[in-house]
Amino acid sequence: MSVPHKPLVYIISAPSGSGKSTLVNELLKTVSDLEFSISYTTRAPRGSETNGRQYYFISRPEFEKMIHEDQFLEYARVFEKDYYGTARRFLHEAERNGRDLLLDIDVQGAAQIQQKLPGAISIFILPPNRKTLEERLRKRSEDCDEVIQRRLTAATHEIENYDRYNYILINDQLEDSIELLRGVVRSERLLRGGRPLSSDEDKIVKLADCCRLANVRERLKPILDSFRTPGDSGGIDPR
Repeated sequence: MSVPHKPLVYIISAPSGSGKSTLVNELLKTVSDLEFSISYTTRAPRGSETNGRQYYFISRPEFEKMIHEDQFLEYARVFEKDYYGTARRFLHEAERNGRDLLLDIDVQGAAQIQQKLPGAISIFILPPNRKTLEERLRKRSEDCDEVIQRRLTAATHEIENYDRYNYILINDQLEDSIELLRGVVRSERLLRGGRPLSSDEDKIVKLADCCRLANVRERLKPILDSFRTPGDSGGIDPR
């Protein structure tokens, strides 16, 4: 009797505007056997978004019914307004299909997943600094100034949770970031495989190690300081 596949679960979190969606899309194009969990939300579609592609758009009563039926691995209300959540069915489907699972979720959802699935691999994507994040948000031309400022404030709070993640990826140069993210996913698969690694595979593991939390702390200090609020002389502590 064959042993059921136990999916590796990858959590990716980032402040809005950090380039997470672009990185995830590129990852899914180049790494096989990786399923993407599409979140459910009660917010309305934006621009060209379509149901079942970027999100599953459902009503609040439908979402709350799913909560009552314990259908979510995690869920949260964002800005005290809309619900977002990850359905359990994606984990079951990944197990059945012999694939791994990629979750694109915020820090609230990540904390819930880490509690329920302690073996999940967590990756936090950071912009190189606050100024770059603000420029990216404005370049998207999706939000008014009030919303952009709210997103920047939320980013400051989200970034305070960076030390709960296994890997930190600083998204400065896109091509480098894609390579690093791909390296992290492949490295974890190689390490869980439990077999001797070839020289090329060992290079992948070493590339991923560059992003481990313990190895990036010094690089984080100027980034975290750039999100310091006026009058806060201490900034965010890169413990």
